[in-house]
Amino acid sequence: MTITSSNRIVSSENEELILVDVCDRETGYLSKAECHDGDGILHRAFSVFLFNERGDLLLQERSPSKRLWPGYWSNSCCSHPRRGESMAVATQRRLHDELNIETALEFVYRFNYQASYARLGSERELCHVYLGKTIDQVRPNEHEISAIRFVAATSLANEIAAMPERFTPWLKMEWQTLCNDHRDRLERYCSID
Repeated sequence: MTITSSNRIVSSENEELILVDVCDRETGYLSKAECHDGDGILHRAFSVFLFNERGDLLLQERSPSKRLWPGYWSNSCCSHPRRGESMAVATQRRLHDELNIETALEFVYRFNYQASYARLGSERELCHVYLGKTIDQVRPNEHEISAIRFVAATSLANEIAAMPERFTPWLKMEWQTLCNDHRDRLERYCSID
């Protein structure tokens, strides 16, 4: 598949993220850098899983310039709403920023997690998980994404089991939850048998 990329700088360690409590109520704002320092501070985030017409999942390899989990394979798109931004606006902004696409999304669930990366920081997020459809011809932003690929949904669990160290912790948690607890909704986009 031939992919053309874009190279706009679309994120900064200084952008203000939304701090939340475990019930997803806003409690304040901090820079992205401060949210990810040490053990992390709970903030709002989202993860998007996009499938093509064949039901293959779009995965992205995170840019080597990322502070946390550089070079790891992750779900189609993941990020944070910024201060004053709704989840609907943030998800569409980030789909455009990272993949140069627009698509409708279906909210599935949210969960709270914490994961540390070496001594460089942590993710501590209340993450909203979405499903959607895409086309094969996305244009990844090279500042955010090193590579993309489509994988058959039936193969992803095997890849994760064989090489768990190659995948982001949130992808592994979210994929397992989608397959186990939201199978009926997931099967609207792909076959997982």
